Amino acid sequence: MTTDPTSEGGGRYPQLLHTVLDTTDARGLAEFYRRFLGLRYRSGDEPPTDREDDADWLVLTDGAGGNLLAFQQTEEVTPSTWPSAQVPMQLHLDLTVPDVAELERQHARALELGATELLDRTDDADEPLWVFADPAGHPFCVFVG
Repeated sequence: MTTDPTSEGGGRYPQLLHTVLDTTDARGLAEFYRRFLGLRYRSGDEPPTDREDDADWLVLTDGAGGNLLAFQQTEEVTPSTWPSAQVPMQLHLDLTVPDVAELERQHARALELGATELLDRTDDADEPLWVFADPAGHPFCVFVG
């Protein structure tokens, strides 16, 4: 007998639709992740060319159209103070690259696109990584995995 991974005891599990990041600049943060991760805007969420951009909710998708990240406009976001525990991460994204050369390349790209470096652990032979804050202050890690 095979077990359906989407159900338990006759019920179904909820399916993750996307991860939502609060930000004071929905378009700016969506554009950071679109460019950094090579994602696409959900149909209808592309930047307007004929009017001012008033987007307060945007979704980025993968190449197959699956939702990955969403961005919700808020009045205020308190950036994480990690590694200080004063304002914890609460949530962060883990991103992997195949090797140290690609880790170096992505480090440069992240900074160029507006990320801030929080931690350099590239000297760790078992798991070299960088921890960054995106332009809204959300932490994310890029490591060899």
